[in-house]
Amino acid sequence: MEKSIELGFEHYIQSIPGVNRIDAKNCSPLVLAYIGDCVFDLIIKTMVAGRGNRQVHLLHEETSRYVQASAQSFMMRSMQEHLTEEEHAVYRRGRNTRTVSPAKNQSITDYRRATGFEALVGYLYLQGQYQRLAALVTIGLKSMEERLEKTED
Repeated sequence: MEKSIELGFEHYIQSIPGVNRIDAKNCSPLVLAYIGDCVFDLIIKTMVAGRGNRQVHLLHEETSRYVQASAQSFMMRSMQEHLTEEEHAVYRRGRNTRTVSPAKNQSITDYRRATGFEALVGYLYLQGQYQRLAALVTIGLKSMEERLEKTED
């Protein structure tokens, strides 16, 4: 087996000078959400770009439909029943954290639920639970795809 596959992505990221391993269990919910925002953004941008070459502003518009707080809130609602107790606790900590910046063009409920969603994504990423992260994001994306299909009809 190829050595790069055996070691995994995280090995190479952590080999970059200045990049240290982060203990997800000791992170504040906002730090988890900060990381989760980036991870989810990368997942969505990869998915959208994989649907074919287009102008970047069209890719951005499609990406925005998935990464805005209302979409993350919607996906989180469909994922909640599938969470373990530990995952639900992480989500709840993220959702209940007071943020410094106000919600931009989103309801406070959607904004808080989205913060919990991002905290959960960040937690799973930092824990190296990529299979679980993929499974939960898949559940959320399927519900989002169904929602988008209904609005297009």
